[in-house]
Amino acid sequence: MLIRHLRDYQWENIAVLPYKEEGHHYKRITKQILSEELADIPCQLRYFEIAPEGYSTLEHHEHAHLVIIFRGAGEALVGDKVFPVQEKDVITIPAHTWHQFRASQGTPFGFLCLVNVERDKPVLPSPEDMERLRRDPDVAAFIRS
Repeated sequence: MLIRHLRDYQWENIAVLPYKEEGHHYKRITKQILSEELADIPCQLRYFEIAPEGYSTLEHHEHAHLVIIFRGAGEALVGDKVFPVQEKDVITIPAHTWHQFRASQGTPFGFLCLVNVERDKPVLPSPEDMERLRRDPDVAAFIRS
């Protein structure tokens, strides 16, 4: 058993890492890997924090995500709908579903994300995907790419 204490939204002995390697489109976001694969649970638990007016990459994967809003409020694009989200909300993102998170309330926006340890690389939208997504005015106003 291992217990990691939280102070100011940083867990002890956990590095605050860049969100992704260079080349992905995102703004003002970090991650902390809170747990790696355990013997019986082949998942990774991560904490992402988006600074005010920041956002994650618009992407989809072959794997599903379970997201729990942990701090603040913001918005989430899941599929072709934009949802306001706040602390304690739970979001399930099915495989092959476009998603993007955005801090929009003037405060940091943090969320826990549970995914399989073995997972695919993110798929970024093609120009055709972007054209299709932007047909909805709410989605068009939301996405950052």
